[in-house]
Amino acid sequence: MTTQPEVDTVRFKPGDLILHRQFTGDRLVFVRLVRVIDHDERGLRLWIPHGTVMSATMTADGRGLRDMPFSEWVETDRVLTEMSWRGPNVFMFTPPDAGHSVLFFWHPAEHFFGWYVNLEEPGVLWRDETAAGIDITDQDLDMWVDRDRTWHWKDEHELAERLAYPEHYWVKDEDEVRAEGLRVAALIESGAFPFDGTWCDFRPDPSWPVPAHLPPGWDRPRAR
Repeated sequence: MTTQPEVDTVRFKPGDLILHRQFTGDRLVFVRLVRVIDHDERGLRLWIPHGTVMSATMTADGRGLRDMPFSEWVETDRVLTEMSWRGPNVFMFTPPDAGHSVLFFWHPAEHFFGWYVNLEEPGVLWRDETAAGIDITDQDLDMWVDRDRTWHWKDEHELAERLAYPEHYWVKDEDEVRAEGLRVAALIESGAFPFDGTWCDFRPDPSWPVPAHLPPGWDRPRAR
């Protein structure tokens, strides 16, 4: 019998390895093993370096959600497939009880070039005997923010396409998703935290290794 994870007043420590997991309903669709930078009253900060171990939902022939129309995706058999993150190093900030996270990007490693706002359901933090993590549902609509704090929506076409399939789609209220984005836009345009330069000079602890495998329990039921 699986023990229900603890979800109240969870607080992680710098250096902890935790699972960052995405669900659609109760179905696990994406998971990666990430490093805790810090966790305090401002929120949770995570480090996701190039090469991070992860599992993503793919079809048997290796295609992902963005490789086909959504109408085809929902009718195709899919399975979680282990791989590694091939993008740039990412610093992720998740404010407490917020419907978004903010990703900081550097490329090359010493050059900060912008923020990515991921709109999502507020994450649930959890911990049990063998693992710990944060569980979210991605809301698809996102925002890109340049260093000069000009911004634009991302993936509007994906949101529009998928809303036409309400029996399969996990986003139920497009207006609320956009409203969350506009709340963040007010912070961006005013240069308020976290778009005020905080953490733009972050450098990871060089002693942090990149784990090779997901830990036992990575696919446990969603925390609520």
